[in-house]
Amino acid sequence: MKEVAESLSPLERKIFPLIKDNISLNELIDKSRLKEVEVIRALQWLENKELINVRKESKEIIEIDSNGRKILKEDLPEKRFLKSILNKELSLNEIIEKAKLDKDELNAALGLLKRNSCIILGNKIKITEAGKKYLNDNRIEDFLKKLPLDKNKADKILYNELKGRKELIKENLVKDRISDLTSKGRELQKLNLKDDYIESLTINVIKNKEWVNKKFRRYDININVPKVYPGKKHFVNEALDYARRIWLEMGFKEMKGNIIQTAFWNFDALYTSQDHSVREMQDTFYLKEKGRLPDKEIVNKVRAAHENGWNTGSKGWQYKWNPEEAMKKVLRTHTTCLSAQTLSKLKKEELPAKFFSVGRCYRNETLDFSHLFEFNQTEGIVVDENANLRHLMGYLREFATKMGFPKVRFRPAYFPYTEPSLEGDVYDPVHKKWIEFIAAGIFRPEVTKPLLGKDVPVLAWGPGIDRIITAAYNIKDIRDIYKNDLKQLRESKMWLK
Repeated sequence: MKEVAESLSPLERKIFPLIKDNISLNELIDKSRLKEVEVIRALQWLENKELINVRKESKEIIEIDSNGRKILKEDLPEKRFLKSILNKELSLNEIIEKAKLDKDELNAALGLLKRNSCIILGNKIKITEAGKKYLNDNRIEDFLKKLPLDKNKADKILYNELKGRKELIKENLVKDRISDLTSKGRELQKLNLKDDYIESLTINVIKNKEWVNKKFRRYDININVPKVYPGKKHFVNEALDYARRIWLEMGFKEMKGNIIQTAFWNFDALYTSQDHSVREMQDTFYLKEKGRLPDKEIVNKVRAAHENGWNTGSKGWQYKWNPEEAMKKVLRTHTTCLSAQTLSKLKKEELPAKFFSVGRCYRNETLDFSHLFEFNQTEGIVVDENANLRHLMGYLREFATKMGFPKVRFRPAYFPYTEPSLEGDVYDPVHKKWIEFIAAGIFRPEVTKPLLGKDVPVLAWGPGIDRIITAAYNIKDIRDIYKNDLKQLRESKMWLK
């Protein structure tokens, strides 16, 4: 118990001796002369130490209203009526003028005085003995002066009478905190609580040797304290920034571009035929407007690659390429369109080169626990005459390891614009399963020659980051990463791998 006494804060030491059973918050504020927030804080700390129990109660409080305040200044309308005829009988108009009654006050006063036989009506109105007694009845004024008052402690007959009168009184529901001592608290109150502990170690405490004759307040590091939720980035943005930092540290330059692209850059420049299923409305979001095609030289080279393979050694897709189809605007289905645009601007003297992007993509997917209409993708290309498939797998393995997934496996795959192509999975050690992670390959000559001007190996990849994020945060439904659940956002760990 001595240790508990030594751990009390200054606020607790001021409040605790004042506490007795069934004491209200307002009583403690009045007795301690502390601010409400200080008393509430002290009560919370004392309750955490199991010295008191605090319960919340709601009370109906009767408060004075606008007409009630007027009555305390000017008297009741019926009493002003009676006082005007106390020494002389008057007509109704004379009473109204002398007592200064408005229409509402006159009607209320007349009705009440007639019911209680306080006046005799005629051409002139006369006060009765009952009226003279009424003038000396101050119950209403005394009641109003006591307000605010707990409804349960009020005179019920008088309360019901005043309740029916216009804006004399009103009710208000007041919430209060009631404190009671626990057995531990009763025991502590028997001790003499000192108020001369040193709260913090400062240079003056050391210089003046205050610590010689005083004790430091004891701090309990195990006590429950309210959680603090500091501001922080959304965990998805944090993971994307982390991925961006990995590529930058590996010497890559960032590519940026528009979300709205023409089908030319999103599909045609990547050697995706115009009758390919991914270009259908079931897979791609199309806009009503059409865009502009780039430089004619690039367009003609891409057209030739599609129609007959141009000079790549390929036969192409063997169809009539339609520029109208290429001009359609789409929400980009991948960030690989940025790689195509970057290749078209690269100069030979800038090689070798490494680029990446981190961005949002859109596909007309059926929304479910593992698919979204929009998703995040990190794109990368390496343009180097000496690059090969082994280098490609090395880059991907390094990225996956830095993201926190060192176990990676690859398997052959097919994509229209890369050859050879591969897909990669990472192993989730928590759930003990492989997660689909990446699609990658080396761009075909039908992509690189029209855009770059020569057939140079271009390593390309585009991992979807959202599945990695859901695995890292143990999220079962991919839709949950965008639902803005405040509890989830507050409790999510920082992305540190």
